[in-house]
Amino acid sequence: MIPRTLFLAAALLAAVPATPASDDGPLVIAHRGASGYLPEHTMESKVMAYMMGADYIEQDVVLSRDGHAVVLHDIYLDAVTDVARRFPGRAREDGRYYVIDFDLDELRTLSAHERVRPQTGQARYPNRFPAERALFRIHTLDQELALIRALDTGFDRDTGIHVELKDPAWHRQAGMDIADVVLDVLDSHGYRRPGARVFIQSFDDLVLEQLGSGAGAGLPLVQLIADERWWPGTAVDYARMRTPAGLAEIANYADGVGVWLGHALATPGDDGKTGVTTLVDDARAAGLAVHVYTLRRDALPAGIDSFEALLELVYGRLGVDGAFTDFPDLARQYLDRR
Repeated sequence: MIPRTLFLAAALLAAVPATPASDDGPLVIAHRGASGYLPEHTMESKVMAYMMGADYIEQDVVLSRDGHAVVLHDIYLDAVTDVARRFPGRAREDGRYYVIDFDLDELRTLSAHERVRPQTGQARYPNRFPAERALFRIHTLDQELALIRALDTGFDRDTGIHVELKDPAWHRQAGMDIADVVLDVLDSHGYRRPGARVFIQSFDDLVLEQLGSGAGAGLPLVQLIADERWWPGTAVDYARMRTPAGLAEIANYADGVGVWLGHALATPGDDGKTGVTTLVDDARAAGLAVHVYTLRRDALPAGIDSFEALLELVYGRLGVDGAFTDFPDLARQYLDRR
């Protein structure tokens, strides 16, 4: 059942959503929905992103203990739900609550809220939706795709989805194949037909290589490129991926790359202005589409004094094929003005 609060998100906007661009133009990719306004990966956030005219809506996926594809950004629950209060004693030795330790029926009892720092309980972005207002729920990928399909029917649109497989290696260690589960859900909603507006992305190069040569052949694949400092000891050579040789290797199995904003922008010079690196051009030279992450109005890079300036730098100067943003309305308005 779709919660009543779902419709509050739509009521905040005009009855007719903003019109998205076609895939021929730069894409507005709603990062976890309209997460600058409503808690990430809630259905309310997805409806708001839809009404704001996002071209694609991101769906991060993890698996529950009983094998359901659940839309959450992390393999943990404690940063975005009240799991510690509802299930005391279910944390592992590291103090974290793992999605994979809960059945779907248990996950559905949790209340979801704005992202907080688990150690302190403080909101990650203090000026966003109040973290203490846990008014939302966790949903499955199946439910979210059904929602988008229903909205598309009513508004005569074809909204794209950007699906991220979260930590496939972690799921493999638990005896689960997250790629197979996601492919089954995509198939049930018609996203594996020729021309379907879908991307599958992951930081895991092995799962993308396997998809490209197997069950996922024909689906657009995007290699996400991380900063090696985020995950010390990772077996993935992200530094090499950012070189022309590494990008050429990616082009053998993927259609595009997801580039961190910090790698696309150069450190501000003596004049205080932010420049760009060659990464986007190098990726394009390798024949790869380029999606940049993440544009946030409330977390501007050094040397950039406004969100408008950031949009101009990313969409204008870098000329990316798409950008993930927590504020899809502002990106849509900027591109419409252009």
